[in-house]
Amino acid sequence: MSANQSPAGKQPTATYESAFLKACRREAVPHTPVWFMRQAGRSLPEYRKVREGIPMLESCMRPELVTEITLQPVRRHGVDAAIFFSDIVVPLKAIGIDLDIKPGIGPVVENPIRSRADLARLRDLTPEDVTYVTEAIGLLTRELGGTPLIGFAGAPFTLASYLVEGGPSRNHEHTKALMYGDPQLWADLLDRLAGITAAFLKVQIEAGASAVQLFDSWVGALAPADYSRSVLPASRKVFEAVAGYGVPRIHFGVGTGELLGLMGEAGADVVGVDWRVPLDEAARRVGPGKALQGNLDPAVLFSSREAVETKTREILDAAAGLEGHVFNLGHGVLPSTDPDALTRLVEYVHTQTAR
Repeated sequence: MSANQSPAGKQPTATYESAFLKACRREAVPHTPVWFMRQAGRSLPEYRKVREGIPMLESCMRPELVTEITLQPVRRHGVDAAIFFSDIVVPLKAIGIDLDIKPGIGPVVENPIRSRADLARLRDLTPEDVTYVTEAIGLLTRELGGTPLIGFAGAPFTLASYLVEGGPSRNHEHTKALMYGDPQLWADLLDRLAGITAAFLKVQIEAGASAVQLFDSWVGALAPADYSRSVLPASRKVFEAVAGYGVPRIHFGVGTGELLGLMGEAGADVVGVDWRVPLDEAARRVGPGKALQGNLDPAVLFSSREAVETKTREILDAAAGLEGHVFNLGHGVLPSTDPDALTRLVEYVHTQTAR
């Protein structure tokens, strides 16, 4: 049973009553909860110290190290939720895909997947493939107490784009060529990845994660009609697979202003919004029955304290009429961000929204 569930006849857990989970459920909160994508990472000197000399993928497979890195921003910033330190390609590595995360480049796949024969390399993921994830989440939930832990995974489209391109891509030409040129192979590829992704999220939830986020980092490259036809079914399959656990499900992508309504249809309880669309307009596009997450431009944190507070106030005002709001950036924390700026931002949002 997940840490955020409140079974009938039992007292709610500390995480169940947290501001973060209340906001995800669109309930009244003591203050607007705050967490940051990529809060556990390169902007923190303590992170760089513990990661020194350890490759990224290896870091994700050391439970004690994962625990320390995940806890660092909770200690430093006082955020309302921790996000599990990992990478979206971890489940692909776990099932035997030959890939590595190259510094300054990102995930690189040795042999891209571009034919039907290549599908056989994508076997099912089992809990035994990622025992280090289960162990790390067990350690974390004991340390976090009442602070919820967010598990996450890459969405089928974004995983497919890495697998088909062989690495990060600006134009996704190989991905789109496959999607348009062989729709059945594309559908089968995304369906296979949806199963792997759902299995990875289930491992995290069963180990104790209180919420999960599906990152569709590259899906903003698609037009709405292509998303609806070629991506939505696989994303929906992931969300439906974990619906029975009762944990909040968050969906986020970059450059997805035109897709917000469709992303909401995929089944998330919370829709993440990047900085390009004001939250009140995002709420109109998503429709009722969903909480929203976002959406300060990460680059604003490089400006003055006054400028950060002004832009934050604009976001809080735009969110005033929302059913539920989780404050976050519109994308991940940039590596050279001053950690103190993040700490001040958490304090400002908490102070300004205290009920």
